[in-house]
Parts: sequence; C-alpha cells; structure tokens
Amino acid sequence: MQDIGAQKFDAGRAGEYERQSRIGLAGYEACHELTACVLAATLGDEPRHVLVVGAGGTGQEVQAIGRLQPAWRFTAVDPSPPMLEQTIARLGALGLADRMTAVPGYVQDLPQGAQFDAATIVGVLHHVPGIEAKMELLRSVADRLPSGAPLILAGNAHAYASRPLLLKAWAQRWRMFGAGPEEVQAKLGKILHGAEPPESEAHALQMLEQAGFERAERFFSSLFWTAWIAFRK
Repeated sequence: MQDIGAQKFDAGRAGEYERQSRIGLAGYEACHELTACVLAATLGDEPRHVLVVGAGGTGQEVQAIGRLQPAWRFTAVDPSPPMLEQTIARLGALGLADRMTAVPGYVQDLPQGAQFDAATIVGVLHHVPGIEAKMELLRSVADRLPSGAPLILAGNAHAYASRPLLLKAWAQRWRMFGAGPEEVQAKLGKILHGAEPPESEAHALQMLEQAGFERAERFFSSLFWTAWIAFRK
C-alpha cells in the first residue's frame, strides 16, 4: 500500500485531477459543501482540528470547511508529492495555507499520540487495493479520534460491474463533456481496472463498524458515490 498513492497520482495525474474529478463525480462541489455543513452541524463553531486524508489535488475539503469554519485548522496527509504541492498552492492563493499542516505520506506515519476532533476520507478508499489495506486505513484514522468524534467517509461504494446501468450513465457523463468514443472507452477501462471500491454500501458500512465507528448516516449520493458521517465508538 505504501507506494500505491504516490505512483498512481504522479505529476501527470495531478495536473488533470481537478477537471476530471468534477466530471467523474456529478455534484463534486455539493458533496464537499455538505461535508462542511454536516461537520459544522455536528461540532459547532469552536476551534477544531481536522485530519484530512488524501487532501492532494484540489484540497476541496479544506476549502469548503475552511470557508464555513474560520476557527478550524487542518492536518492534510497525502502520499503523492505533486498532489500535495498542488493543494498547498491552491490554498495559498485562497489565503488558507496557514491553517493547514501538510504531511507527505500516510495516516500511519503520523505520531501515535496525535489526536483530532474530526477526520475526512473523501475519494480515497476506492483507490486503496484490498480489504486488509482498506481496514488498516480506517483503523489508523479511528486510532487518532476520541470517542464520539465524527468521520466523513465518501467515495465509490459499489462494485462497478454490479451496476451496469450506472456504469453506462457514467460513460454518458463523459460524453456530455465532450469525450469521444475512444476516450470514453479509455475512461471505462481506467475505472474498471484502476480502482477497487467496496462491493456494496452494506460492505462499506460493515468495514466502518469493524474499524471502530458507529451510527453511520448517508448525506450524499451520486451514481456509484456515497458519503456518510459516522462516529468513533
């Protein structure tokens, strides 16, 4: 697992990530905005420290939460240096960089004693290969949250081949944004072979429970993508 993210999200992928993420996820901004709203509704306006897992690329979680909650600060962890550099530059232009500590690497690399008031794992879990590695990530986040702290988990939550209609609709969305037949097929090949989501929403919820979270509640859904808030047991 330790080298997957850095290899997958190299400089070339980082450059195209912002546009592609907004096409691949219909409602990209809405998901992040609702993430901010749900966390604010849960934690209130007092100063908080949020762990952002996989913050590279757009830093959209920090942007959305930071705008809504000016007293909150962030620790952003990402294994891809180009993606993390892109986030730092974007947040610097928005005046948010001084509220974020960037950590190249993985959650497991953080000090064992590090504790946060909340955490987000947005668009990450389906890029982590294998159940064991997914559980390692979820447990490493749980270890750094106190009882009752919220976690936002968002990402693709169905085996792609199990939802053929949704897969066809996803291909049509790329066509809607100007992709030709060959590019659409290339995108389909990439999603089918380059990501490994949980088998189903029920499976994702089971992993959350086994990792030490409870009371999961869905607040956003778009084709294969689902977002939940859950709480540390």
